[in-house]
Amino acid sequence: MTLHTILAVLALILALGYTWLNGFRDASTAVAAAVRTKALTPGIAVGVAAIFAFLGTLVSTSLGSFLISRLDLSLGSGVPGLMVLVCGILTATGWGLFCWWRGMPVSSTQGLLSGIAGATGAAALLGNRSMSNPLDILTGGVILPMIITPIVAYTISYLLVYPVIWLIRHHTASKVNATSRAGQALGACAVALGLGIQDGQRSGAMLTLVLLTAHYIDSPETTWQIQLLAATMLALGVCCGGWRIAHTLQHRLVKFDPLRGMVAQGVAAGLLYGGALLLHLPMSTNQAVSSAIVGAGANQPYETVSWRNVQRVVRHWLATPLICVPGGIILTLAAYPLTLL
Repeated sequence: MTLHTILAVLALILALGYTWLNGFRDASTAVAAAVRTKALTPGIAVGVAAIFAFLGTLVSTSLGSFLISRLDLSLGSGVPGLMVLVCGILTATGWGLFCWWRGMPVSSTQGLLSGIAGATGAAALLGNRSMSNPLDILTGGVILPMIITPIVAYTISYLLVYPVIWLIRHHTASKVNATSRAGQALGACAVALGLGIQDGQRSGAMLTLVLLTAHYIDSPETTWQIQLLAATMLALGVCCGGWRIAHTLQHRLVKFDPLRGMVAQGVAAGLLYGGALLLHLPMSTNQAVSSAIVGAGANQPYETVSWRNVQRVVRHWLATPLICVPGGIILTLAAYPLTLL
């Protein structure tokens, strides 16, 4: 078996594993608010998240095609390109597992793109001129979404609480809570669908990119078979969902009622849809949901936000490129001798 074949198989396995890990980590994010306010039981919430994440991956390929077009210009082909993908995915996997263990809701997409940017930069420094634009990957895929998503999600959620409260000002508390819990159940479905549209499409793009880099396919289009495979792995990860991150979102950041939970989920879902289908911007489900929850929860007549814990989460967001870029560089430099075989 040649090195090219070994790397191609390894890259495919890692891409599928990272898709599973993505669902495992982010499933609880999609349904955390609904479980926190008892709009859904944990078992039903996970089932709902798996179904809608699966469907979301199959809805469109617009974001996936955009990512492929951006990354394919920066990656080499054959062994060097496969090595970059392997090193980038390995870096992102290690960081994702570490943050899951700590219960920190960081972005899987930003970790992956940061690792690939670092690996691409290292390969370019080693003289592979077919690889370029690591700063472009980092700016457009990591830094820009990291700035836009939390600010927009927090601001819209905070402001949207005002008109929603005005609309229900004459309703009883029990009716408001019942209606809000029903809205949260729908919101959990919407966020899970957004998880598929964002992260599922990215996973399909990565599988396509591996096959394209390995010269196993000629077209950069994500086929329905690849979409189905990505959707299945994401849904399987969701079904195994880890609840460490959900505990952070439910209890450590902010205390919120069903009304504010409904607002937060609606805003997060809207951002995920708009980012994928309109802006072609890889937005983080974790960042959208976390920021929306904090924004809606902050708009209360009494202090409910644990800003100390919010700062811990934000530090992990900022640390993602600071850890994954050097990680991708180090792994690529360490593995470089293999490309000479």
